[in-house]
Amino acid sequence: MTIWAIVPVKPLRRGKSRLAGVFSEEERADLNRHLLENTVSTLKDIPEIEHVLVVSRDQSTLAVARDLGARTVLENGTPHLNIALERATIVAKTYETRGVLILPADLPLITPEDVNLMLERATDPPVVVVAPDRHESGTNALLVCPAGLIEYHYGDDSFAKHCELAKQAGARLEICELPSLTLDLDVPEDLALLEERLGFLSNS
Repeated sequence: MTIWAIVPVKPLRRGKSRLAGVFSEEERADLNRHLLENTVSTLKDIPEIEHVLVVSRDQSTLAVARDLGARTVLENGTPHLNIALERATIVAKTYETRGVLILPADLPLITPEDVNLMLERATDPPVVVVAPDRHESGTNALLVCPAGLIEYHYGDDSFAKHCELAKQAGARLEICELPSLTLDLDVPEDLALLEERLGFLSNS
């Protein structure tokens, strides 16, 4: 099964603004670059993912992505995540991809094993595989097969919305609560949880 991974990324110097009380602008840019590098390299090491497509409105961010071997799409107009993802999906569909995996670039614990677990659930389409965030309100990973089967509804309560859209489309819905995909870095509380989990992993 041909899968393209789509990674939406804010400008490296503007992302993670809610961590401004913890990190300087330069430190946040370094953090965002590291997260992007980690995400793209993890995805490119998974044989079932044919291409990684990074979408951003920032040319310098896209240049970093291309240096990592990813394809890129420039987001035009007023920034809107769902519209950007729709455009990236159209690009992927022109190459006859069977499905798309939407992953943000801020999952510091992402592992190829958990991504593969999602891919294994995507057999026998139509199917939508959703990995919620730790609050079970947001969507931290979304696999849609065939590509374009449902519209994207990132924002408040996106997890519930994506589940409902899958049911309305008559697709099989698979919910994956995977350890490495539940934690996204957004607020200082997430940093504390990351340190806690990394400490546990290093001691186990």
